[in-house]
Amino acid sequence: MKVDGKNIRPIWLNENKKIVNVIDQRLLPHKFIVTDLKNVDDIIMAIKEMFVRGAPLIGVTGAFGVYLAALNSSDEKNFNDVFVSLCEKIKAARPTAVNLAWAVDRVMSKVLKPSDISGKINTAKNEAELIAEEESLNCKKIGEYGLTLIEKISREKKGKTVNILTHCNAGWLACIEYGTATAPMYAAFDKGIDIHVWVDETRPLNQGARLTAWELGKYGIKHTVITDNAGGHLMQHNLIDLVIVGTDRSTFTGDVANKIGTYLKALAAKDNNIGFYVALPSSTFDFTLTDGIKQIPIEERDPDEIRYVQGLCDGKIKNVLITPVDSPAANYAFDVTPARLVTGFITERGICGACKEDVTALFPERTKYSL
Repeated sequence: MKVDGKNIRPIWLNENKKIVNVIDQRLLPHKFIVTDLKNVDDIIMAIKEMFVRGAPLIGVTGAFGVYLAALNSSDEKNFNDVFVSLCEKIKAARPTAVNLAWAVDRVMSKVLKPSDISGKINTAKNEAELIAEEESLNCKKIGEYGLTLIEKISREKKGKTVNILTHCNAGWLACIEYGTATAPMYAAFDKGIDIHVWVDETRPLNQGARLTAWELGKYGIKHTVITDNAGGHLMQHNLIDLVIVGTDRSTFTGDVANKIGTYLKALAAKDNNIGFYVALPSSTFDFTLTDGIKQIPIEERDPDEIRYVQGLCDGKIKNVLITPVDSPAANYAFDVTPARLVTGFITERGICGACKEDVTALFPERTKYSL
């Protein structure tokens, strides 16, 4: 995507192809900093500390981490043992986004096939870059299919503004290019459709207010940042036509794990007869789980993410305590929206219902993994 006229992605290999560069998303929108990741420990740190975030990007970061693992293991006589151990460490970096394990396993399995070290390293690099390109293309297709939903509403409103609500950041910052939830918005804007996006702030880390608003603003899309609890009010007053969100893991039976607060948006949308769509590439489906509420692991993060808020003050990024010093906090990073509240999935192969029959019909080659 373009930022101030320059094409950029949230992750890439540097010129010597031995260092992974990422945008430090913790500092946006106030500072644009690129960080070098030189080894597996750096990759794990970047994932855990949310330099990178968003299911597809976490997956691609993990894939490039496998490449660095191959580089780091190149001098070891017992290459495979050291390499697999490093890959397992990467997979454990964050629990909820299924893309991480999917991408690491995919690259790792390819690397173990060549017998020579150089072949293993080249295989890792090529497969990681391939995954990045595939995820970019998948998001482009998600945008094309999701565009049809926005076009329909625009026709029904006779060209008046289509108001879309989104939660957290499921944009290109989270997904290499285009985004998942934002991809249809970019496609609609490019086609000249009048759209406006309501952007949930998305506490505690404010990925909506910081990241989605920054993305949309750079692209020129009209948007308004709102508190997380304003969505229901706006729906009651017919100020929202459509809700599109992303997901960090969705079961093939239709349950959706996404940033905490998504479930409440789905409930409000259902109560107000507003379409609630989840945009995702097939890599974010988990074909081994059937009950998202019971089976998807929900990450609990540092309570200080709730107790403190980050902002710009006197030209410096600062953290400010907003709770009493001795008040405890509980920081659940995700919630699960049950399939009954999801109008449909927007995928790279089309739009389908949030149910086992529709998902497996769209991705029949994945059914062998399902229970």
